[in-house]
Amino acid sequence: MHDIAAGRFAVWATAWLTGRTSYDEALDALVGDTAHRVVGLPGTEEVVPLGWALSALRGLGEQRLRLVLPVPGDTRGLPALPSLVALVLESGQAVVGSRIALVPEELGPEVVSWTAVPLDGAPPSAPPVEGTLRSVSGALDLAVGDSARTLAALDLARWNPEVPALLAGLARRVHAPGLPADHDQLAASVLGRAQRLSQVLDLAMADAPGAAVTHAQAARRDEALRPLAQAVREATVAAYNWVPRP
Repeated sequence: MHDIAAGRFAVWATAWLTGRTSYDEALDALVGDTAHRVVGLPGTEEVVPLGWALSALRGLGEQRLRLVLPVPGDTRGLPALPSLVALVLESGQAVVGSRIALVPEELGPEVVSWTAVPLDGAPPSAPPVEGTLRSVSGALDLAVGDSARTLAALDLARWNPEVPALLAGLARRVHAPGLPADHDQLAASVLGRAQRLSQVLDLAMADAPGAAVTHAQAARRDEALRPLAQAVREATVAAYNWVPRP
């Protein structure tokens, strides 16, 4: 979850659709040094640039897009289209509007392919209930504390010495980069912590070569990290989906 392409699309497309940023600024923030292409966009029959998708959103009447990070057993926020649900579960992320959904697939370090899925005829679905920024920040604190105690008992430092250092550094406030200028500072801070905790999860879940990790230890580790992974997912969604109150 270090770099969520669907999160960046959701936050910048919404900022543009609501007049909080320009089209050029939004497109520059989305593309960067990466090549993006879109397939399945309504009214097109071939691969088109990402900028076409931004323009199409306004033509479709979209006003807000949301990041959705589904996992098996929790697909809240996704319209109940079986083909869409299967595609998004494979990707792990999606941008969902009222008329269209966009699902990214990384084809390499510098290429992202987006699949557009029209939502015409899809059963209406209420957006997921998102926690407030303060509530998800508090949930992160609790999950970090519980996980750190369990991982210390399992002597995780012996498996991967980088994990304790990352956990200890969470007290430092780091704002996630690449967000619109008027994005809430707490949201940027929550997202920065969530991104660093994603690194903790990646390292903690990786069995270091030659480490003496038993099946029982790995099961206890995975159980300890499950609440942290959920808290990171919910915090990431809330931070990217924040919008100013009208």
